[in-house]
Amino acid sequence: MTTPDYAEKIPNNVSLNDDRRLQRALESWQPNFLSWWESMGPTLPTQDVYLRTAVNVGREGWAQFGHVPMRDYRWGIFLAERDGDRRIGFGAHKGEPAWQKVPGEYRAELQRLIVIQGDTEPASVEQQRNLGATAPSLYDLRNLFQVNVEEGRHLWAMVYLLHAHFGREGREEAEELLHRNSGSEDSPRILGAFNEETPDWLSFYMFTYFTDRDGKYQLGTLKESAFDPLSRTCEFMLKEEAHHMFVGTTGVDRVVERTAQVMVENDTDDVAARGAIPLPVIQKYINFHYSVSLDLFGGETSTNVANYYTAGLKGRWLEDRRKDDHLLASDSIMVDALTDGEIAQTEVAALVGLNTDLRREYISDCAGGVKRWNRILEQAGLPQRLYLPHIAFNRKVGAFAPIEASPTGERLSAGEWDARKGQWLPTDTDKTFVRSLMQPVFQRGKIAAWIAPPRNGINGQPFDYDYVHLA
Repeated sequence: MTTPDYAEKIPNNVSLNDDRRLQRALESWQPNFLSWWESMGPTLPTQDVYLRTAVNVGREGWAQFGHVPMRDYRWGIFLAERDGDRRIGFGAHKGEPAWQKVPGEYRAELQRLIVIQGDTEPASVEQQRNLGATAPSLYDLRNLFQVNVEEGRHLWAMVYLLHAHFGREGREEAEELLHRNSGSEDSPRILGAFNEETPDWLSFYMFTYFTDRDGKYQLGTLKESAFDPLSRTCEFMLKEEAHHMFVGTTGVDRVVERTAQVMVENDTDDVAARGAIPLPVIQKYINFHYSVSLDLFGGETSTNVANYYTAGLKGRWLEDRRKDDHLLASDSIMVDALTDGEIAQTEVAALVGLNTDLRREYISDCAGGVKRWNRILEQAGLPQRLYLPHIAFNRKVGAFAPIEASPTGERLSAGEWDARKGQWLPTDTDKTFVRSLMQPVFQRGKIAAWIAPPRNGINGQPFDYDYVHLA
């Protein structure tokens, strides 16, 4: 373990210069990454951006802030500090020392988990590449770019593991991570949610609230892995992921706050004519992004995930806080299911129901944001409330994929769904209206009329700080 050396071509705290072959391989991948960033990263020309850069992995002082040209951002390789006494916390290998090398019998499974995680990182950059041109403020523009560069660093994190531990196949997979593109017909990203467009800032806030929150939980399960380099990599990534969810949480906060202000000031629900986003439209965006993100957890049951757990490859969220034997061989869980065509639950072995366990942790977390947003409406004296739709609503993966259901869980025929889905999901008219509000505001201290300013700036700076210098 070393302190990151920023004089290195690739900043790292893994003593990369002690392994010249690995260092050369990563240095040969670096130009391809920069080429991808130039062609698929942010399109808005900038001189520099007020960004945080990781400088350590300890609990204190792990990042520093400063204006940096984005192409010169020091993407590096950082693993959390190693615990030499770490033991595997679950599964058949529970109690054994954590692995520092990939066991041969689990090589393919571990590589697949790393590739899927790695594929999501550049995908979100690609989805968000045009948003800078319509930023509501320099503060928001800076936050977008911070998310982008850190997703790029998370790509580096997975590429390091592939290069360092998976030989030629790992290097080939690292190349493929730059060849797939979000939304591509010929070579799309692996997971469906990462092929959806992010065409406006309301979508961006919803994505960083709901979809990046899925990322938090996926990283949390990989942090438990018996493969120690993966565990330490994900532990550090979670530090950066927290900011991405902060952007989403407070972004939706501010949209709801501004809508509530306009409603109260004008004593009307019809805020569209006054340049704010109506609550029903906000609800539709919640419905869409939440349901799409639920699909990222996979089916309610999964023998693959059961095998990952038993092998020690992927644990549960906060595994060490669970009050059971961490083997689950004789435990059971109730999972969502279709029973005789009706929405119901059924009992299955706990091991095969681990996707449901993780999804429920996620759902509980998502509910916290809705409480925040409803508190804003309550404090404004408004009776309206936002909500999370039923778990069966708009699902394309899992037990509820074959059926249609309303946000309240009412079973619908295909005809009823087609007739009513525009009440619950963003229509072309809704999307066009939201996009019409996306006029850029690049003046210091100014902000678009559809969103409230933040309570605080970044790193102690005021809202009207010069967060971004445009080209």
